Amino acid sequence: MIVQLAVMILIGLIGSFFSGLLGIGGAIINFPLLLYVPPWFGLEALTAKEVAAISMLQVFFASLSGMITNRVIGRKGERYVHRPLVLQMGVSTLVGSLIGSLSSMLMSSDAINMIYGFLAVIAVILMVLPTRASMEQRVLSEVTYNRSIAVSSAFIVGGIAGIVGAGGAFILIPIMLTILKIPTRITIASSLAIVFLSAVGGVIGKIASGDIPVILSIFAVVGSLLGAPIGALVSRRMNVRLLRYALVVLIAITAVKIWTDIVS
Repeated sequence: MIVQLAVMILIGLIGSFFSGLLGIGGAIINFPLLLYVPPWFGLEALTAKEVAAISMLQVFFASLSGMITNRVIGRKGERYVHRPLVLQMGVSTLVGSLIGSLSSMLMSSDAINMIYGFLAVIAVILMVLPTRASMEQRVLSEVTYNRSIAVSSAFIVGGIAGIVGAGGAFILIPIMLTILKIPTRITIASSLAIVFLSAVGGVIGKIASGDIPVILSIFAVVGSLLGAPIGALVSRRMNVRLLRYALVVLIAITAVKIWTDIVS
C-alpha cells in the first residue's frame, strides 16, 4: 500500500509540473502515467474509469494551484490572462465537461481509451500547424478572436475531455493558437483558468458517477499541489518557442503510446 501511495504522489507531481509549465491541466500526462506506471511497480492496474476520475481531480487542483501561482507572479510583472476569453470559453467548457463526465458512466474502458487516443492525435495535428510569429508580441488589448468558434469549440472539447478526466487544455491550447490566433503567452496563462472551470464540471460529474478511488486520489492530488507551482515558476523563464515545441513533443509521445496499445 505504501508503494502504491508513493507512486501516486510521483505521478501527481510529474503531471502537475507540466501543468504549471505549459498551461495544461496535466491529464495529457496523467492519463497514461496512471494507466501504465502502477503495473511497472507490480501494482494492480487501474481501470480507465478510475484513471479518468483521478485525473480529473488532479486537473482540478493542479490547474487551481498553477492559476494562483501565475496570478501572484503577474502582480510583479506583465499579466497575460485574457479575462473575456476565460469567461466565454471557461463557462462553455464547464457545461460540456459536466455532460461528458456524466456520460462516461455508460461507456466501457476501451471506449474511454480510444477517445483519449483520438484527442491526442488531433492535438498533435493542430500543434504542428503554422502560426504567425508576429502575434507573439501582441498585448491583451490588441487580441481579437471569433467568439462563436471559441465558445462552441470549448463546449465540444469540454464534453469529450470530461469523458477521459481531462480539463481539455491539451487540445484547447492548439485551437487557441492555430484557429483563434491567440498569442502563446496569453494562451498558456488563460488556459489554466479555463481548465479550472472545466475541471469544476468534470469533478461534479465524476463524483456523481461514483468512480473516484478516494485514497489514491488524495495522494495523487498531494503530488499535484507540489508540482504545479514549480512548473509555473519555470514557465516564466522559458522562451515561448521552446514552450510550443515542448507541447508538441509531449502530446506526440502520448499519442504514439496510446494508439500502439489500442491496435496491438
